[in-house]
Amino acid sequence: MFTMEDSMRTKWTNLPLGLAPRAGLRYGDFSEESKIKFHKVLSAIFSSQGYLKTFSIMQVDDILHELFEIQYKEGKIPENTIQMIRGLNWDYGNYFAAVWGEPKAEGTWGIKFEGHHISINLTMVDSEYSMTPLFFGSDPAVVEQTQYAGLRPLSKEEDYGFWFVNLLNDEQKAKAVFEDKVPGDIITSPDRPQWISEFRGIKGSELNPEQQKILHYLIEEYIGNLETQKAEEYMAILHEGGLDQVYFSWIGSLEPMKPHYYLIHSPDFIIEYDNVGFLDNANHIHSILRQNNNDFGADLLRKHRMEHNHN
Repeated sequence: MFTMEDSMRTKWTNLPLGLAPRAGLRYGDFSEESKIKFHKVLSAIFSSQGYLKTFSIMQVDDILHELFEIQYKEGKIPENTIQMIRGLNWDYGNYFAAVWGEPKAEGTWGIKFEGHHISINLTMVDSEYSMTPLFFGSDPAVVEQTQYAGLRPLSKEEDYGFWFVNLLNDEQKAKAVFEDKVPGDIITSPDRPQWISEFRGIKGSELNPEQQKILHYLIEEYIGNLETQKAEEYMAILHEGGLDQVYFSWIGSLEPMKPHYYLIHSPDFIIEYDNVGFLDNANHIHSILRQNNNDFGADLLRKHRMEHNHN
């Protein structure tokens, strides 16, 4: 447990434990009783899809470790490389939970659950709460070996993206698809500015009804990771702004297994997806959902302080 003022509360990273030690208690050290209770917390703040994605991503860490060990045994990876990889500490148990403040019905508190390819940030302010930034990643994006071959924790983030961009006609692609180099990571990664101020791409209002429907599917895949009431709240904010304020841009290949990136951007939200991979084989996804001015509950806490000072 830490104070709400602790600077670690508003810092996040998706790096493995070997590159970025975490604050809090290691999930692998939870008792079985504590794990059951913690699962209840996550199933309360997430929809079933968001909850299951969380633990699929954790499971993929064990699979990734196994995949590298297979390559090492086959002589495809030298000794010094496998030792470096082992030092990254990929493991289902190497995720950490930290509590900020004191969880109670009234007041301010929060929970961070974080490790390789996961950063979950819950901030409670009385009866309201924020769930951003929410980072989900998967390496590999599709498991190609072992008994888990075929597993894709973030399948729809990829499939709906390709479905949508390939529905665009040539004129629309000229607005939406950019010839830039595919980013090596999401643009709002931890060591970069956490918001993008420039809007570019095609507006939602420039799409036909079928295209708008698929774009809606794609947005819902991210927001639908959250429990129903929060998802409905976020969708209502997007609908209130209208499709004229939603921009979509794409960089890279229009077919899978080649590097690609997309950004869905409105004044209120950012959805980023990047699939490049260290081998440039587009089998390593990073994705994030952000709410403008309210990551880590910034806007909620600001209002709370104003009301508290006023009283």
